[in-house]
Amino acid sequence: MEKTNKGLAIFQGMEIRKAVYQDEWWFSVIDVVGILTGTDRARKYWSDLKTKLVSEGYIEVSDKIGQLKMEATDGKFRETDCANTETMLRIVQSIPSPKAEPLKRWLAKVGYDRIKEIEDPELATKRTRELYKLKGYSEAWIEKRMRGIAIREELTDEWKNRDIKEDREFAILTAEISRATFDMTPSEYKEHKGLKRENLRDHMDDLELIFSMLGEASTTRIAVSKNAVGFSENKVAAQKGGKIAGDARKNLELESGSMVIKKENYLQVPQNKKLLKNGK
Repeated sequence: MEKTNKGLAIFQGMEIRKAVYQDEWWFSVIDVVGILTGTDRARKYWSDLKTKLVSEGYIEVSDKIGQLKMEATDGKFRETDCANTETMLRIVQSIPSPKAEPLKRWLAKVGYDRIKEIEDPELATKRTRELYKLKGYSEAWIEKRMRGIAIREELTDEWKNRDIKEDREFAILTAEISRATFDMTPSEYKEHKGLKRENLRDHMDDLELIFSMLGEASTTRIAVSKNAVGFSENKVAAQKGGKIAGDARKNLELESGSMVIKKENYLQVPQNKKLLKNGK
């Protein structure tokens, strides 16, 4: 299947992997099955359920399911069964669970919200801001995070225009920027922070976000100024852009006597907890 925009959805505190494909949300079937059944063998349950659905006359089930690359618990992206809202609702109906009705309403609302966001992209930004607020992030942090998202999108759009097409190439170029900026790849950084499936940047503090933005914004400008085309030339631009941010980070650490890279989640830092408690 074609490249998608990836993310997470939250249902009653549980994470469901989702991706935009052909302008609609597609959801990880395994994640939904796991939530409804409470089993740690969701993959086996889903395999048996597919056979049952076909035997009951839903012969289109295989055609309705798509394989999309989504991030696994080890941080690697692997293909997994996904379905759009309509198909997912059909699957949910086949699973006896007290959570089925709330989940059906939730899926329908998410699908409807996606249609509205296509018509008005600003709604997606507002929804993202609200989600961060609900998680307890400060307004100042959210501003940096949203700006970082915009800078990241500018970079990936530029890569697409410069003949970077494969997910693997995007991942390698991102790793080059991170290595030059923080002396760690994203997967190494996540391990440093003790993360698994969580989004790395959602666990960064202000300075970590700022240097991430600097590395990616620098890479975009260099790629444009050098008219980098193809993987090799954009890899050089990524290394140079990351180095600009890395040198700035090291200078700040030298002058301030403190490290920029942190092990803690932003929300776990005592001073941030205090700010949140005071409503700032």
